[in-house]
This record gives sequence, C-alpha cells and structure tokens, in this order.
Amino acid sequence: MKRILIIEDDISIAELERDYLEISGFKVEIENSGDTGIAKAINQEYDLIILDLMLPKIDGFEICRQIRREKNIPILMVSAKKEDIDKIRGLGLGADDYMTKPFSPSELVARVKAHISRYERLTGNKQENSDEIEVKGLMIDKSSRRVFINGKEVILTTKEFDLLVFLASNPNRVFKKEELFEKLWGLDSQGDISTVTVHIRKIREKIETDPSHPQYIETIWGVGYRFEL
Repeated sequence: MKRILIIEDDISIAELERDYLEISGFKVEIENSGDTGIAKAINQEYDLIILDLMLPKIDGFEICRQIRREKNIPILMVSAKKEDIDKIRGLGLGADDYMTKPFSPSELVARVKAHISRYERLTGNKQENSDEIEVKGLMIDKSSRRVFINGKEVILTTKEFDLLVFLASNPNRVFKKEELFEKLWGLDSQGDISTVTVHIRKIREKIETDPSHPQYIETIWGVGYRFEL
C-alpha cells in the first residue's frame, strides 16, 4: 500500500484529503506542524508528500528545500495563495506540482496517482504482481497464505482464502456466483453454486467488523459480489 504524508495545519482540510486518499487505497498520515512534518518526511519512507505552503514553525518552502536535499520522492504543494510567484518559487525548490485551495478532492487523488505512477516509471520501482494486498486495515499475504485485520491474524480455510484473494485481486469488478464457482471450484466440480454464498458469509464473519454491513465484499443484489476498493 502506498504511503502518503500530509503536512497541513488546517485539520479539517487534512482529514478530508486523508479520507479521499484512504478510500482510494492509500495509507495516509497527517502532521499539523512544519517541524514535526519535516522530521517525519525525512526520517520515514513515503511515496508522496502533500505539503501546505503556510505552516507554523517552518513554512512549506523551507520544508520542500530540506526534503529535496535528502529525497527525490514526489512533493505536491498546496496553498490558498494564488500569486504566480509562489507557484514558481515552489516548483523552483523542487515541488513536482502545485494546487491552489479550494480544490476538488477527486482532483487531488488523480494528481497523487499520476505523480506516483510517473515516479515509479522513472525510477523503475513499480512492483508488479505484489505478494501483498492491503486495503482499509485488511492485509492479505499471498505467499504465506495469511490474512490480517488491523494487524491481527484471522484464519481462513483454503477455499475461503482463494476466494478472498481472487476478489481482492480484481477490485470493483462484479462477479456472478456462477463465475466464482467455475473459477474457484472448476468446471467439473460437483456441487451447488450456493456454496459460494456460504463461503462469502464465512469470510465476512472473519474479516468484517459488521458482517451485515460489509466494507470489503459487497453484495450486488440479483447479480453477484464485488470487492470494494
């Protein structure tokens, strides 16, 4: 899971940015002060930093300058200022992009994805076929066949694990029960497709906080199931 650091003193804005990014599958941390923000940015590993220009203790320009001395990760600078000179100065110090408040959260997410993708292409750091899937506190380790919820391991049967991995590897796509039965149990399998429903229910009981209102595997009534990302 990609890690994002938001350095922003307006808590409501920072939390809104965090919520939209987490919905999109990112792991997000927030720092509200320039001095603590720069310490985290330099001493920990992140895939992108969202940096407010006007901050207490140390402003965004100085933070950007110091981060660039140590790291080359993407920096997205945001500010309420509209003057071109601030934009030019921020980009000149090494920021990869600049957004003026107010902006749409969906645009922020789009730019974050674009900059991380571009950085991975340039550095060759993109990991294809990762052995781990992480989303909203759920971590699936495909190589060891282990599943964790908020750091606590849950035990799944072989077919429960295979079904969860298949759905999580194809997020936001709806699968009919017949499709899942065919892919997981095979064309020649003898049995009732209702076994899919039973396995979904058992998985939910193990990974969902409230199985009656699932946040991972969604039922699309009259169609099938979808892993929600």
